[in-house]
Amino acid sequence: QVQLVESGGGLVQTGGSLRLSCAASGTIFRLNAMAWYRQAPGNQRELVAEITSGGSTNYSDSVKGRFTISRDNAKDTVYLQMNSLNAEDTAVYYCKADLFTHSLARSSRSYYWGQGTQVTVSS
Repeated sequence: QVQLVESGGGLVQTGGSLRLSCAASGTIFRLNAMAWYRQAPGNQRELVAEITSGGSTNYSDSVKGRFTISRDNAKDTVYLQMNSLNAEDTAVYYCKADLFTHSLARSSRSYYWGQGTQVTVSS
């Protein structure tokens, strides 16, 4: 079994900052790409940022220049530094991991989601 545990969400004022963390644990043979998604009420879940095992990153246009994704491979943890937050960033943020559990066999590859952490930006 694999678990993704997120932390760092909360209430912040417009222009403020938050740092989210997501730690993966359990039976992990190799951790591939990790990503942050978000879902606001009434909206579909959308990709915010992703990072490969080698450190290459990709961001949605709405967060470029404000958010930074990073990872600590030794801790199987991914972070999302969020700066200059505004009301449109209010959502539940989810961590997603692409990984191999027991080996590099295709049958061992799975995707896991965290439980989500609420980020609320107030004006």
